Amino acid sequence: MIQKIHHVGVVVRDMEQAMRFYRDTLGLHVHKLETIKEQGVKAALLTLGDSEIELLEPVVPDTGVARYLERKGEGLHHICFQVDDIERDLNTLKMRATEMIDQQTRIGLAGRICFLHPSAMDGALVELCQPLEGGHGS
Repeated sequence: MIQKIHHVGVVVRDMEQAMRFYRDTLGLHVHKLETIKEQGVKAALLTLGDSEIELLEPVVPDTGVARYLERKGEGLHHICFQVDDIERDLNTLKMRATEMIDQQTRIGLAGRICFLHPSAMDGALVELCQPLEGGHGS
């Protein structure tokens, strides 16, 4: 099921300010940077060895990331595990009665993704991803 930690997600108020630290100060390479309209976020993936850091800045006020930022402030948001067959793994989790946020996979910055509900993971928000061909980790 799980191959490795693909990335950790960090919520930020200001993407440019965060990029100055992660890219300019720490020297991390920006692998992807785009706005994901369906999720209401500007997102960046920065390469860190075999893993990545995902920066998330809400661009729409009424989204999960925006509500998280309002409630908890900037900081660690989720951990993402890379899998080799996300459809199979999602079905396995459902059969095991794991509470899910996503009932089906969708396309995200890391490839095909789905989120498990924090109540299923002792309060941690967990994402599964299967990178698309040519993506980091594929």
